Amino acid sequence: MSDPAPLLRVHDLARHYHVSRGFMRKTATVRALDGVSFDLATGSTLAVVGESGCGKSTLARQVTMIEHPDAGSIVLDGHDIAHASAMTRRRLRPLVQMVFQNPYASLNPRKRIETLLTEPLRIQGDGDAAEHRVAARQMLMRVGMRPEHLRRYPHMFSGGQRQRVAIARALMLHPRLVVADEPVSALDVSVQAQVLNLLMDLQQDLGIAYLFISHNLSVVRHIAGTVLVMYLGRAVEYGPKRQIFAQPAHPYTRALLAATPVLAPRRGRERGSLGGELPSPLNPPAPFTSAARSPSPAAAPKFRVRRGSARSRWHVIAHPKSIDAPCYARILRASMGVHPLGSGLPQIDAQQAFGHDPRASAPRGVPGPPPSLNRCSCSPSSFAGSCSRSLFSGSSR
Repeated sequence: MSDPAPLLRVHDLARHYHVSRGFMRKTATVRALDGVSFDLATGSTLAVVGESGCGKSTLARQVTMIEHPDAGSIVLDGHDIAHASAMTRRRLRPLVQMVFQNPYASLNPRKRIETLLTEPLRIQGDGDAAEHRVAARQMLMRVGMRPEHLRRYPHMFSGGQRQRVAIARALMLHPRLVVADEPVSALDVSVQAQVLNLLMDLQQDLGIAYLFISHNLSVVRHIAGTVLVMYLGRAVEYGPKRQIFAQPAHPYTRALLAATPVLAPRRGRERGSLGGELPSPLNPPAPFTSAARSPSPAAAPKFRVRRGSARSRWHVIAHPKSIDAPCYARILRASMGVHPLGSGLPQIDAQQAFGHDPRASAPRGVPGPPPSLNRCSCSPSSFAGSCSRSLFSGSSR
């Protein structure tokens, strides 16, 4: 028996913006989305994570039919909304609703809560005014607020209460998919937990699917079932939450996880942080990798070696040219001594692999790692090949 078709299927989605660079200069192209693909099943949660400017909100605008993509397909409930007619898109819009980041800006301060909640029903022409008021009262009580709040204005509520009103408004049309763009980032930590638990309860009761956009990986770990990691408009990693957090395959994902604060800082962990600033989307690095994160990549060696502060061990951050190495993961293991010597494999000299001996830069009194080698079967030209799961780590696949 085949698996049921997903509620949302995005394939090779692209959205480009043309930006003026000034008088007598050619127009530049920002590839906000470039070949993004994923599936979202009914009643599940897909979290989209990444730095600011990676294309998360642009992806939300495509899924909610606010904008038209330049290429690719967005299949919602069996209909390709990327190439659908205006009438079809209007009919499908109630199936997808959005919860915005800032509840202070997403609610009209001049309108009462009752007007805000019944407005979607009036636009769709479903029922009369009496039925709209009953539906608004029931939905407001479902999100944990009282019926008398219908007569109040948004400025009379706290941030958490406003976000509950925003969630209630998004659910008035009984959507099958809710796009939540940073729904808890503007709230206090205690209120964040309440709103997240509310979203999970509503999902269990109503069978809603969430496209959850967030910077906070702790929130993602709590609510998501699947994770999509984006970098400069591309999806660099996509998979189940447990696999992403336990064995991230892409170095950029490892860097995001390493940057997440932990409650036990004394526990040693890998520190594969990225240096420098986010590359300009007008001129993304080629080949496209998260390795291009150095203030001066041209002058940088193929590998930059750091000593982790949590442990007396070494960590390596790849640079763009390292993708041209025969197998940078093998060179890394050979030079840094992460794994025992593999039988029948030649030894690689650290001076030849790095341009310098990383052990020579060890602080006084701290012994450098002995050279050794591990087996590796990855493709020489693949950045995310079969060995990428063991990059920056001490465990082989």
